[in-house]
Amino acid sequence: MDKMITVTHLQKTFKKTVKQPGLKGGIKALFRPEIETFEAVKDLNFEIPKGEIFGFIGANGAGKSTTIKMLTGILTPTSGACLINGKNPQKNRTAYVKDIGVVFGQRTQLWWDLALQETYSVLKEIYGISDSAFHKRMAFLNEVLDLNAFIKDPVRTLSLGQRMRADIAASLLHNPKVLFLDEPTIGLDVAVKDNIRKAIKQINQEEQTTILLTTHDLNDIELLCDRIFMIDRGQEIFDGSVTQLKQRFGKIHEVRFDMTRQDDVDKLNYQDLFSDLEVRKEGTQVTVQFDASKIAIPDLIKFTLTQADVTDIAVKDADIEEIIRRFFRKEIENV
Repeated sequence: MDKMITVTHLQKTFKKTVKQPGLKGGIKALFRPEIETFEAVKDLNFEIPKGEIFGFIGANGAGKSTTIKMLTGILTPTSGACLINGKNPQKNRTAYVKDIGVVFGQRTQLWWDLALQETYSVLKEIYGISDSAFHKRMAFLNEVLDLNAFIKDPVRTLSLGQRMRADIAASLLHNPKVLFLDEPTIGLDVAVKDNIRKAIKQINQEEQTTILLTTHDLNDIELLCDRIFMIDRGQEIFDGSVTQLKQRFGKIHEVRFDMTRQDDVDKLNYQDLFSDLEVRKEGTQVTVQFDASKIAIPDLIKFTLTQADVTDIAVKDADIEEIIRRFFRKEIENV
């Protein structure tokens, strides 16, 4: 299978000046600055074949955005190399950007005061897309992302979900071979997230677009990703499928119970019946984190309801930070 992205011993180091507090510290930093070196990315190695949806995940500050900025040519690696479709992002900048599309969930590439269709016309000229190719492409993107309802509206009037669909369309206008999606569903409601996921999946299947996706949403990972690559503190800690991730870390769930009285919270002694769980008690709220492959959710809820007067129950998957925390806890236990 053709390799679309190849990363070899990729590393990025930043230097920053450490300033001590007070006037004396300011003067010292001016004339004799203390330089501290920070390794944001450390010796990353991976390959992504053509047409794969690659989940690139990690806690905040893990080095994901720094890596993406190197892969897209925004930053230059301190050492190592990356090749995307046979091109070096830093050395072949002009030719390279025609092969990629980039979406940052918290930033937009659209012109704020222009109508959306005018924005796409500007991008058409920037990428040198012919009239016939542009109309054909817009027809496809309208079908997949349902843009017609707001395509004549100024970008500043769009909702977050509409803007995200518009940004994805803008990144795909020139039919790139690789699409970088950095938190594309952040801040969206459930229905909009589902539509965005379906669009991403359809684009990947119909056009064999290679997609590198960063997200904190485990549903994004489970529903979209063929493979997961997890990093922490700039280093690889996991590379495999969603099934392998669950086998390694357990199927983590979190249940939150809201109680009527503080006395009810004190009655709950889960450890008497269940093992391998964590309990947090804050006021009249109790949060239980557990491995659903070892503890059945109905059993946990039934036990709680028999012991206390519960006003509300919420069940959710644990987030990426919790998975990484459990990873390091298991590593320590195995030492």
